Amino acid sequence: MKTVIDNTIDFVKIQLEGAEAGHDWFHIERVWKLSKKIADQENCNHEVVELAALLHDIADPKFHNGDETKALTISRDFLESQNVDENIIKQVLFVIQNISFKNRAETPENLSIELRIVQDADRLDAIGAIGIARTFNFGGFKNNLMYHPDIEPKLNMTKDEYKKSNGTTVNHFYEKLLLLKDLMNTEKGKQMAQGRHDYMLQFLDQFYKEWNVD
Repeated sequence: MKTVIDNTIDFVKIQLEGAEAGHDWFHIERVWKLSKKIADQENCNHEVVELAALLHDIADPKFHNGDETKALTISRDFLESQNVDENIIKQVLFVIQNISFKNRAETPENLSIELRIVQDADRLDAIGAIGIARTFNFGGFKNNLMYHPDIEPKLNMTKDEYKKSNGTTVNHFYEKLLLLKDLMNTEKGKQMAQGRHDYMLQFLDQFYKEWNVD
């Protein structure tokens, strides 16, 4: 007999069919697996962690005209159809609402451990070799320049500036990816982030050498 988790996986696969490759089912699957790995080291509600990980990008605002409510509505409707307890639903929606990097200035101070876990997992998938691949894929999707030596990264952008940014893909490393290591919440997340962070630094070093024909 299928569990709620099994049904959620089936639902997400259908919803994200044809999605941009950096935000497709395989991204969700990686975040789900990373979340479970981190959750094993924490005292948390594993059902909330798994459901939130599976649903966290069900309707990413950047693919839905900036609508930050669509994911919450879709997730609630689905979870209610599965007869999930209201308390669990609220916790899952809290994670979805507050997980994003761009919303970090608006995030409540007392974050649940479940949010911390899924947020770490999502951030881990944004860095390292996978993070590099996803970043260039999305840059190509938006037809952004890979790099321009005269365009500087925009640091400390507001939420609106970040949402509207069409900077170069390499600048995105400095505007977000290289910041994530120091924003990790859990000890396991911090441990896993270090190697991925170092890999990105090595990549950038090699990129500049090849760009400048060094």
